[in-house]
Amino acid sequence: MAALDNPDVELDILHGINGLADRLPGPVADTVAFLGEYGIPLALVALVCWAWFLVRRHADAATAVAGLLWAGIAAGVARLVNIPIADFVARPRPFVDHPGELTVLVEGKGGWSFVSDHASAAMAVAIALFLVHRGVGLVALALALCQGFTRVFVGVHYPSDVIGGFALGMAVALLLAPAAMAVLTPLVRGAGRTRAFAWLTPRPASGGVAEDDSRPEPRQKTADPGLAA
Repeated sequence: MAALDNPDVELDILHGINGLADRLPGPVADTVAFLGEYGIPLALVALVCWAWFLVRRHADAATAVAGLLWAGIAAGVARLVNIPIADFVARPRPFVDHPGELTVLVEGKGGWSFVSDHASAAMAVAIALFLVHRGVGLVALALALCQGFTRVFVGVHYPSDVIGGFALGMAVALLLAPAAMAVLTPLVRGAGRTRAFAWLTPRPASGGVAEDDSRPEPRQKTADPGLAA
Protein backbone atom coordinates (compact mmCIF):
# COMPACT_ATOMS: atom_id res chain seq x y z
CA MET A 1 0.00 0.00 0.00
CA ALA A 2 1.27 3.46 -0.82
CA ALA A 3 2.43 5.71 1.95
CA LEU A 4 -0.20 7.63 3.84
CA ASP A 5 -0.92 11.14 2.62
CA ASN A 6 0.66 13.76 4.86
CA PRO A 7 -1.46 16.86 5.35
CA ASP A 8 0.41 20.14 5.67
CA VAL A 9 -0.67 20.40 9.30
CA GLU A 10 1.06 17.14 10.15
CA LEU A 11 4.24 18.20 8.41
CA ASP A 12 4.11 21.50 10.28
CA ILE A 13 3.82 19.63 13.59
CA LEU A 14 6.63 17.28 12.59
CA HIS A 15 8.96 20.12 11.64
CA GLY A 16 7.97 22.13 14.70
CA ILE A 17 8.71 19.34 17.19
CA ASN A 18 11.78 18.02 15.40
CA GLY A 19 13.04 21.58 14.98
CA LEU A 20 13.44 21.80 18.75
CA ALA A 21 16.45 19.52 18.39
CA ASP A 22 18.31 22.28 16.55
CA ARG A 23 17.37 24.95 19.08
CA LEU A 24 18.34 22.94 22.15
CA PRO A 25 21.94 22.46 23.27
CA GLY A 26 23.44 19.29 21.84
CA PRO A 27 23.73 17.43 25.17
CA VAL A 28 20.10 18.22 26.01
CA ALA A 29 18.85 16.99 22.64
CA ASP A 30 20.93 13.82 22.99
CA THR A 31 19.53 13.25 26.48
CA VAL A 32 15.96 13.54 25.20
CA ALA A 33 16.81 11.10 22.41
CA PHE A 34 18.30 8.62 24.90
CA LEU A 35 15.28 8.89 27.17
CA GLY A 36 12.93 8.28 24.26
CA GLU A 37 14.86 5.28 23.03
CA TYR A 38 15.79 3.60 26.31
CA GLY A 39 15.03 5.69 29.40
CA ILE A 40 11.24 5.83 29.26
CA PRO A 41 10.84 2.10 28.47
CA LEU A 42 13.05 1.30 31.46
CA ALA A 43 11.08 3.73 33.63
CA LEU A 44 7.86 1.93 32.68
CA VAL A 45 9.41 -1.38 33.72
CA ALA A 46 10.39 0.21 37.03
CA LEU A 47 6.81 1.43 37.50
CA VAL A 48 5.48 -2.09 37.00
CA CYS A 49 7.87 -3.30 39.71
CA TRP A 50 6.83 -0.45 42.02
CA ALA A 51 3.17 -1.24 41.48
CA TRP A 52 3.85 -4.87 42.44
CA PHE A 53 5.48 -3.65 45.65
CA LEU A 54 2.33 -1.64 46.42
CA VAL A 55 -0.28 -4.32 45.68
CA ARG A 56 1.48 -7.58 46.56
CA ARG A 57 -0.05 -7.82 50.04
CA HIS A 58 -3.56 -6.66 49.16
CA ALA A 59 -6.49 -8.95 49.83
CA ASP A 60 -6.93 -9.55 46.10
CA ALA A 61 -3.21 -9.53 45.34
CA ALA A 62 -3.46 -12.39 42.82
CA THR A 63 -5.72 -10.36 40.55
CA ALA A 64 -3.55 -7.25 40.87
CA VAL A 65 -0.32 -9.12 40.14
CA ALA A 66 -1.99 -10.79 37.17
CA GLY A 67 -2.84 -7.32 35.90
CA LEU A 68 0.80 -6.31 36.18
CA LEU A 69 1.87 -9.37 34.24
CA TRP A 70 -0.68 -8.41 31.60
CA ALA A 71 0.97 -4.97 31.35
CA GLY A 72 4.17 -6.56 30.09
CA ILE A 73 2.43 -9.09 27.91
CA ALA A 74 0.17 -6.42 26.38
CA ALA A 75 3.23 -4.45 25.26
CA GLY A 76 4.54 -7.51 23.45
CA VAL A 77 1.16 -8.29 21.91
CA ALA A 78 0.87 -4.71 20.63
CA ARG A 79 4.22 -5.07 18.90
CA LEU A 80 3.16 -8.36 17.31
CA VAL A 81 -0.15 -6.94 16.12
CA ASN A 82 1.71 -4.03 14.56
CA ILE A 83 3.74 -6.28 12.25
CA PRO A 84 0.95 -6.97 9.72
CA ILE A 85 -0.36 -3.40 10.11
CA ALA A 86 3.04 -1.92 9.27
CA ASP A 87 3.48 -4.21 6.26
CA PHE A 88 0.00 -3.39 4.99
CA VAL A 89 0.34 0.38 5.33
CA ALA A 90 4.02 0.39 4.24
CA ARG A 91 4.64 4.00 5.23
CA PRO A 92 8.29 5.11 4.94
CA ARG A 93 9.83 6.94 7.87
CA PRO A 94 9.73 10.74 7.67
CA PHE A 95 13.46 11.11 7.11
CA VAL A 96 13.10 8.82 4.08
CA ASP A 97 10.18 10.80 2.63
CA HIS A 98 11.83 14.13 3.38
CA PRO A 99 15.61 13.67 3.12
CA GLY A 100 17.67 16.53 4.45
CA GLU A 101 14.68 18.27 6.05
CA LEU A 102 14.85 16.68 9.50
CA THR A 103 17.36 16.33 12.31
CA VAL A 104 17.57 12.58 12.94
CA LEU A 105 18.91 11.88 16.42
CA VAL A 106 18.57 8.09 16.34
CA GLU A 107 20.55 6.37 13.61
CA GLY A 108 19.98 2.97 12.08
CA LYS A 109 16.20 3.01 12.18
CA GLY A 110 14.77 0.80 9.46
CA GLY A 111 11.36 -0.69 8.87
CA TRP A 112 8.09 1.11 8.35
CA SER A 113 6.93 4.19 10.19
CA PHE A 114 3.26 3.42 10.93
CA VAL A 115 2.57 2.67 13.71
CA SER A 116 5.16 3.54 16.35
CA ASP A 117 6.18 0.42 18.30
CA HIS A 118 7.50 2.54 21.15
CA ALA A 119 4.23 4.44 21.45
CA SER A 120 2.02 1.37 21.25
CA ALA A 121 4.02 -0.57 23.84
CA ALA A 122 4.20 2.40 26.22
CA MET A 123 0.45 3.01 26.04
CA ALA A 124 -0.35 -0.68 26.48
CA VAL A 125 1.72 -0.77 29.69
CA ALA A 126 0.22 2.51 30.92
CA ILE A 127 -3.40 1.43 30.41
CA ALA A 128 -2.81 -1.97 32.00
CA LEU A 129 -1.11 -0.29 34.97
CA PHE A 130 -3.98 2.17 35.34
CA LEU A 131 -6.41 -0.74 35.63
CA VAL A 132 -4.37 -2.08 38.56
CA HIS A 133 -3.32 1.11 40.38
CA ARG A 134 -4.61 4.52 39.34
CA GLY A 135 -1.81 6.55 40.88
CA VAL A 136 0.97 4.56 39.24
CA GLY A 137 -1.11 4.34 36.06
CA LEU A 138 -1.36 8.12 35.77
CA VAL A 139 2.41 8.41 36.01
CA ALA A 140 2.73 5.73 33.34
CA LEU A 141 0.27 7.57 31.09
CA ALA A 142 2.36 10.73 31.41
CA LEU A 143 5.47 8.76 30.47
CA ALA A 144 3.65 7.22 27.49
CA LEU A 145 2.76 10.69 26.20
CA CYS A 146 6.38 11.75 26.61
CA GLN A 147 7.41 8.60 24.74
CA GLY A 148 5.24 9.61 21.80
CA PHE A 149 6.65 13.13 21.80
CA THR A 150 10.23 11.90 21.70
CA ARG A 151 9.56 9.68 18.66
CA VAL A 152 8.62 12.77 16.68
CA PHE A 153 11.37 14.83 18.30
CA VAL A 154 14.11 12.47 17.12
CA GLY A 155 12.69 12.46 13.58
CA VAL A 156 11.81 8.79 13.19
CA HIS A 157 7.99 9.02 13.24
CA TYR A 158 5.17 11.23 12.02
CA PRO A 159 2.69 12.49 14.65
CA SER A 160 0.00 10.21 13.20
CA ASP A 161 2.34 7.22 13.71
CA VAL A 162 2.37 8.04 17.40
CA ILE A 163 -1.40 8.56 17.59
CA GLY A 164 -1.91 5.25 15.82
CA GLY A 165 0.48 3.60 18.26
CA PHE A 166 -1.44 5.01 21.21
CA ALA A 167 -4.72 3.73 19.77
CA LEU A 168 -3.26 0.28 19.12
CA GLY A 169 -1.74 -0.04 22.59
CA MET A 170 -4.95 1.09 24.26
CA ALA A 171 -7.08 -1.30 22.20
CA VAL A 172 -4.86 -4.28 23.00
CA ALA A 173 -4.66 -3.49 26.72
CA LEU A 174 -8.42 -3.01 27.11
CA LEU A 175 -10.01 -5.42 24.64
CA LEU A 176 -7.83 -8.42 25.46
CA ALA A 177 -7.67 -7.79 29.21
CA PRO A 178 -10.71 -9.93 30.18
CA ALA A 179 -9.39 -13.02 28.40
CA ALA A 180 -5.85 -12.42 29.66
CA MET A 181 -6.98 -11.94 33.26
CA ALA A 182 -9.14 -15.06 33.11
CA VAL A 183 -5.98 -17.04 32.37
CA LEU A 184 -3.38 -15.13 34.40
CA THR A 185 -5.29 -14.72 37.67
CA PRO A 186 -5.65 -18.43 38.50
CA LEU A 187 -2.05 -18.99 37.39
CA VAL A 188 -0.78 -16.32 39.77
CA ARG A 189 -3.02 -17.60 42.56
CA GLY A 190 -1.73 -21.12 42.09
CA ALA A 191 1.88 -20.02 41.82
CA GLY A 192 1.54 -17.97 45.00
CA ARG A 193 0.72 -21.13 46.92
CA THR A 194 4.01 -22.75 45.94
CA ARG A 195 7.25 -22.27 47.83
CA ALA A 196 9.14 -21.14 44.74
CA PHE A 197 6.72 -18.31 43.84
CA ALA A 198 5.22 -17.43 47.21
CA TRP A 199 6.98 -14.04 46.95
CA LEU A 200 4.55 -13.04 44.16
CA THR A 201 1.68 -12.58 46.60
CA PRO A 202 3.16 -12.79 50.11
CA ARG A 203 0.67 -12.96 52.93
CA PRO A 204 0.64 -10.18 55.53
CA ALA A 205 2.77 -10.90 58.57
CA SER A 206 -0.18 -10.28 60.89
CA GLY A 207 -3.85 -9.72 60.53
CA GLY A 208 -3.98 -11.36 57.13
CA VAL A 209 -4.80 -14.90 58.20
CA ALA A 210 -8.25 -15.72 59.44
CA GLU A 211 -8.51 -17.10 62.92
CA ASP A 212 -9.00 -20.84 63.26
CA ASP A 213 -12.63 -21.39 64.26
CA SER A 214 -12.00 -25.10 64.90
CA ARG A 215 -10.44 -24.49 68.31
CA PRO A 216 -12.71 -25.67 71.20
CA GLU A 217 -14.46 -22.92 73.09
CA PRO A 218 -13.60 -22.59 76.80
CA ARG A 219 -15.94 -24.59 79.01
CA GLN A 220 -18.51 -22.60 80.93
CA LYS A 221 -18.38 -22.75 84.70
CA THR A 222 -21.38 -24.40 86.29
CA ALA A 223 -22.69 -24.03 89.77
CA ASP A 224 -21.69 -26.67 92.31
CA PRO A 225 -24.74 -28.92 92.87
CA GLY A 226 -23.86 -29.13 96.52
CA LEU A 227 -24.43 -25.41 96.90
CA ALA A 228 -27.91 -25.56 95.50
CA ALA A 229 -30.64 -24.77 97.94
